[in-house]
Amino acid sequence: MSFIVAIDGPAGSGKGTITKQVGERLGLINIDTGAMFRCVTLNMIEEGIGVKEQNKIKEILEKIEIDLKENGEVFLNGKDVTKRIRENDINHFISPISIIPMVRQKLLEIQRKMAEGRNIIMEGRDIGTVVFPNADIKIYLDASPEERARRRVQQNQEKGILTSYEEVLKSIKNRDEKDKTREIAPLRKAEDAIYIDSTNMTMEEVTNELVKMIKQKQRYKNSEK
Repeated sequence: MSFIVAIDGPAGSGKGTITKQVGERLGLINIDTGAMFRCVTLNMIEEGIGVKEQNKIKEILEKIEIDLKENGEVFLNGKDVTKRIRENDINHFISPISIIPMVRQKLLEIQRKMAEGRNIIMEGRDIGTVVFPNADIKIYLDASPEERARRRVQQNQEKGILTSYEEVLKSIKNRDEKDKTREIAPLRKAEDAIYIDSTNMTMEEVTNELVKMIKQKQRYKNSEK
């Protein structure tokens, strides 16, 4: 029997960092869906494929290989793209690519396959609403656009990627609008998700809060057996 933790939220809300830390604390397998969409975006950019070239998109999806390592490294078709998929051109193109039906369907299949019979924690924008609507616990992690931009700039600096605060804030606001208004799998809080505003919280505080919630849910589920 599997145990699934679904974490959703907007760009820069700290989902990736929190998911990794919670997963390590609780021994849950972390599946980074955002990295998967970024890999498809990078693959399309490298092949010069546009969002309307359905046949070519189908071709790369049929042979794409995405490998998420336990240490956080991401490999696309055998190549380490951990840093590359976080660069600005990927940020710019990922939104329109992530709503392509065949892309979402392909990654949905991969994500559900990865979770079969395992205890996992997964973050994204529609994990609790589309990918795993029956997840054991759902979290919607949020923060103000300004705080999310500050965090993203700091995160990029740590990875050696130079971006300005103004540039990142504009990108985040544009991304929010696109994600919330898109027709396919829009960003929204699942009705039964727990809402957490982390604007005035440290990553450690958020992690501790989620660990406590998840442990309570695990104890409850175990008591039902």
